[in-house]
Amino acid sequence: MRDTHFIETYIPSRFKPVQEGNLMSYAVPADEIGELCHELYFTHKLELISITADDRRASDGGFRIWYLFGIPKKDLFLAPYITLSGSESFPSITKDIHEASPYERKIKTFFGLEPVGHPHPRPIILHENWPANLFPLRKDFDWRKRPPVAENVYAFNAVEGEGIYEIPVGPVHAGIIEPGHFRFSVAGEEIMLLEAKLGYKHRGVEKLFEVLPLDQTIHLAESVSGDTSFTHSLAFCQALEVLSGAIVSKRSAYLRVIFSELERLANHVNDIGFIMLDTGYSFGGSQGARLREMIMQWNERLSGSRFLRGLNVMGGVAKDIRGDLSKEFAFALRTWVHDFEQVIAVAEDSHSLLNRLEDAGKLDYQLALDHGALGIAGRALGIACDARLNHPYAAYADLPFDIALENDGDVRARFYVRVKEVRTSVALILKALEQIPAHGDLVAAKNTQLKKNGCALGLAEAWRGTISYFVETDASGHLARVDVRDPSFVNWGVLGHAGKGNVVPDFPLINKSFNLSYSGNDL
Repeated sequence: MRDTHFIETYIPSRFKPVQEGNLMSYAVPADEIGELCHELYFTHKLELISITADDRRASDGGFRIWYLFGIPKKDLFLAPYITLSGSESFPSITKDIHEASPYERKIKTFFGLEPVGHPHPRPIILHENWPANLFPLRKDFDWRKRPPVAENVYAFNAVEGEGIYEIPVGPVHAGIIEPGHFRFSVAGEEIMLLEAKLGYKHRGVEKLFEVLPLDQTIHLAESVSGDTSFTHSLAFCQALEVLSGAIVSKRSAYLRVIFSELERLANHVNDIGFIMLDTGYSFGGSQGARLREMIMQWNERLSGSRFLRGLNVMGGVAKDIRGDLSKEFAFALRTWVHDFEQVIAVAEDSHSLLNRLEDAGKLDYQLALDHGALGIAGRALGIACDARLNHPYAAYADLPFDIALENDGDVRARFYVRVKEVRTSVALILKALEQIPAHGDLVAAKNTQLKKNGCALGLAEAWRGTISYFVETDASGHLARVDVRDPSFVNWGVLGHAGKGNVVPDFPLINKSFNLSYSGNDL
């Protein structure tokens, strides 16, 4: 059913919106898109979820660029779009809406479409050995052939001045972590400029969604960022469920909440431990590792996977939690959170620990807003960005909670956002175990047929921030385009600003307080 009030509020009457799944799409002339996005973003204060493109030259004779906006408390999203016929350029909106910048750069890199007016339209993600005029998300790109090796050179931003020197770090690091290069411009020990060079983990994920059989694509979503396997597959499945018409049972919706919060617990307590360890507080590091391992063991008992893989399926979940196992799990979780509180109490007695966290990696509030900072990075500045509340999914609408916020935007604030979210996650799991309906199919009636020429958006709040999957199908009902946005894609642009003005030895601590995904960014 069309929401008339919704249309009148956000969509000017001269446009003709069409509801496609959970998207309200409408064509906009290219020369009007800047003004329209300005109104949605600044006047209506809507959240920019993504800007992406698709190649429709075979069917419509051109490219389409989508601008996806979210409305708080609605499971219906605005999707204005422009069509490029006979042109491979589009008007940039970055000078007006700064957070559009990485999306427009990605469109240029992967589709070869030029954002006219973008202040810094350099390529993004793809390595310098990738040929300059080969665009992997165009339909005529043959993914089975290895492209020729180019020898382009990445030009780092430079700081001019007496005594300024550069420190290169990575892409190979001492720990067992993913590759990424950091270039520090330093005066003495103070960081004047920090630039992250990524793309070493690019695997062609979005292209693979177009060519793999549907039954393999959920596993592909789990592989986008291994520590967020459950939430990536959940966001993707929710988009597929819109396209297939699958109705997820209440019981499965509650189970999705439980598994989502378990994933959050394991990662948050791990980060809490490592933040303490990076200050030299070894007690905190060892306790964080111990507490994480306890959650990982429960993950395996409940699902068969320490990383909660293989759980999400289109229409529900593959594993249940019932009877004595449910009671044992609830008892263990109450014991675990008591253990966690004791660790935090001991840590808070260490004034040297808290002093190291305070004022380190401080982020400016307006800068975070301008970049669209997601998840912990935003909530540590009081920005209430959380898809569980803003766009409730699964059973979150039945499980109210207070969003975890801090205000100072430093490492200490990001540390305490995690501490608060651990408490919230435990409370949500226990409440879900109490309220979960006794009956209901784990998986909706099997229907793997997706709507033809359809599109849908799936959102889920991962432990780093909001994940989005924009999914389109072709005339045969096959996946034609899957746009993936991990929160790290946005927050890597914020990290460099958090490093500026700090000393180099504090960078590992600042970096860990964000703990962004390399593979989630590089795709």
